[in-house]
Amino acid sequence: LQVNHSSLSAQLTQLPSHCLAFLSAQCCVAAFIALFFTRFWLVSVLYTAWWFIDREKPSKGGRKINALRNSIIWRYMRDYFPVTLVKTAELDPRQNYLMGFHPHGVLAAGAFINFCTEASGFSTLFPGITPHLMMLSLWFRIPFLRDYLMSGGLVSSSKESASYVLQKPEGGNMLAIIVGGAQEALDARPGSYTLLLKNRKGFVRVAIEHGAPLVPIFSFGENDLFDQVRNPKGSWLRQLQHRLQQIMGISLPLFHARGIFQYSFGLIPYRRPIYTVVGKPIPVQRKHRPSEEEVDQVHQKYLNELCKLFEEHKAKYNIPEDKHLEFI
Repeated sequence: LQVNHSSLSAQLTQLPSHCLAFLSAQCCVAAFIALFFTRFWLVSVLYTAWWFIDREKPSKGGRKINALRNSIIWRYMRDYFPVTLVKTAELDPRQNYLMGFHPHGVLAAGAFINFCTEASGFSTLFPGITPHLMMLSLWFRIPFLRDYLMSGGLVSSSKESASYVLQKPEGGNMLAIIVGGAQEALDARPGSYTLLLKNRKGFVRVAIEHGAPLVPIFSFGENDLFDQVRNPKGSWLRQLQHRLQQIMGISLPLFHARGIFQYSFGLIPYRRPIYTVVGKPIPVQRKHRPSEEEVDQVHQKYLNELCKLFEEHKAKYNIPEDKHLEFI
C-alpha cells in the first residue's frame, strides 16, 4: 500500500475547526495539569506565572512567530483544496484596514490559510501590511493553546483588541473579522450564499471610530467543503443548536464530508477549491461617536460593495447566474 504522506498530512490538518479546537484545548489542559504530577511540575508553575503576566497579550496585538507562519504544513493544507488569495486592489501600507470576511463556513479555511499563514503569499500580494484575524476570546484562556494561536496572528475578538490594532499611527495593520461568526456556520452548506450580516454593524462602528477603510472579502467555495444535516429555522435541531451556542459561546453544526482513505463519509472536508477575493477599500470618515444613521449609511455601502464583489467574480468560480447573496 502506497501512501502520499504530504497528502495525508494535509488531510489531517483539515479536521473542522470546532473538532480541532476542542481536541487541542483538551490536550493542552490535560498536559498542563498532568505536568504538576511529574518531575516537570516546575514547567506548569512557571507557565502559570508567565500566563498571568502575559494575560493581556491576545488583546494587545498578539505575538506572531514568522517561522510557524511559514511552516511547510500550511502549504500542504493550501494545496489540499487548493486555497487561492485573489487581490483586486492595492492597499496603502500607511493606513490601517478593517476587513470583513464572508462567509464563515464550517472550517473558515480561507481565513486561516490566507491571514494566519504565508502559504497563499499574503505578504507578497500586500507588502507592508501585517494581518490579524479575530477569534473567540475563550480560546485564549487555554494554556499553551493561546500561545500557538497568537503565533499565527490571531487576536481576541473584543473591542479593545480591535482598537489596539487599528489605532496604531504608523499604519500597515489589517484586522480581519469573520462577521457572521460561528452562528453563520449553521447555514454553511454547498450552494448556500446566506450571510448573517443584515443587523451586524458593530464592525462598521469600530471602523468609523478609527477612520479605518473597510475592505469586503468573499471566499468562494468556503461553504462547499461540508454537507450539513438539514436544520431549517424553527426546527428542533436549529433551536437546540442556538441554545447550545448561547450556553457555550460556539455553534455546533452537524456536518459530514469524506474520510481519510475513502470518499463516502467522514469529517475530512471535500477537496474543493477556495478563492478568497479581497475587494477594494471603502473610505471611512473618522468620527469618535458616530450616530446610528451614520453607521447605517456606511453599513449599507458595505453591503452594496460586497454584493458588487460577489456579482463581478461569481462567473469565474462557477456560481450560477441566478445565485445572489442573501443577508439575514
